[in-house]
Amino acid sequence: MGQGDAIFIETSDGFQVLIDGGSGLAVLEKLGEEMAFYDRTIDLIVLTHPEHDHLFGLLEVLKRYEIRNILWTGIVRDTAEWEEWKRLIEEEGAGIIISEAGQKIDLSENIYLSILYPFESLEGQETKYTNDTSIVAELVFNDISFLFTGDISKKIEKQLSVDSNILKVAHHGSKTSTCLEFLQTVSPDIAVISVGENRWGHPHPEVLANLEKFGIQVLTTRNYGDIKIVSNGNSFNIK
Repeated sequence: MGQGDAIFIETSDGFQVLIDGGSGLAVLEKLGEEMAFYDRTIDLIVLTHPEHDHLFGLLEVLKRYEIRNILWTGIVRDTAEWEEWKRLIEEEGAGIIISEAGQKIDLSENIYLSILYPFESLEGQETKYTNDTSIVAELVFNDISFLFTGDISKKIEKQLSVDSNILKVAHHGSKTSTCLEFLQTVSPDIAVISVGENRWGHPHPEVLANLEKFGIQVLTTRNYGDIKIVSNGNSFNIK
């Protein structure tokens, strides 16, 4: 996906979720690889926060797929991409869910998304800096869980209490995130960093050192390309 986030989830009975869409058109190619050519419907898309490297690809998905449900924060931004997002989701006619901690979104039997952050509705609030408004969600499938963190900073990480097997590292491995306290709490087996070539030095050596300190296996999309994790609810395998 390059420098951005896009996570595709599919249950064994075909429920499909797309979390963020990256910064370009690669998401369309990737969806084409994972979905049957005749499948033009996605059950749920999630916009963690309206920054270009998470939002742009979703705009293209909205134009080409039928979306049944949309989960986002409802925050307001003064950007052309945000305006386009608002126009497209209004035209889509999908069910709109404004995120708030405590929500549980059932995907399939024994599979659900648990919303951990933001702690309260942010709908209608305006901000220039959206990283710390990112939706944090845990995907739970029986004994296995995945933690999706958007671009939250250490400030938010320190307020969360969750234990997950697989961590999607926040903010592409920026040194603003992935503090030791958070890693100790989450105690993941695997950390996935969605990152491409960039001018910010992501993933930062401090983040990699923190992950190494806890013996967490690190997978970066820059090094490995697409990372697929398959689970039966009791264990998981990395493809």
